[in-house]
Amino acid sequence: MVQQPEIQVRPVGDGDRPTIAWLMVELWGSALQVVHQTVFRPAELPGLIAERAGRLVGLLTYHANGGVLEVVTLNALERRTGVGTILMEAAAADARQQRCHEIRLTTTNDNLDAIRFYQRRGLRMVALRPGAVDRARLEKPEIPRVGDYGIPLRDEIDLARRV
Repeated sequence: MVQQPEIQVRPVGDGDRPTIAWLMVELWGSALQVVHQTVFRPAELPGLIAERAGRLVGLLTYHANGGVLEVVTLNALERRTGVGTILMEAAAADARQQRCHEIRLTTTNDNLDAIRFYQRRGLRMVALRPGAVDRARLEKPEIPRVGDYGIPLRDEIDLARRV
């Protein structure tokens, strides 16, 4: 049996920002994220980096405002190894430290794997915005029209949980 080194989580530092900007383009097709008609630049946001043996294995960026910590991006570069769960729990700890009462995030109607992941970690669907992705394409035209599993990419779904 091969044992993997532990995952370490640390806050995003200024030196990480070029890597985050590159990663956003590689994984999301753009340095911008458009969510609920708000444009975010994840490389400029606070966040958490997961590393294993000094190598980047995950990233979570967020925006905290009005008692809510909103997860803007979550990427587990090693899937099904606990990276996403560890980052979500670290975000919950950050939320409590910042006196936030809720973690919230938005995903798209095609992202069935993420919806399953978030619900299994205690988040509940709290809002549906029909046509929101169609409107987001005006700001970010590189958003594809068809998403995961061949599902037309049209709507945003908010999930949340208390912390």
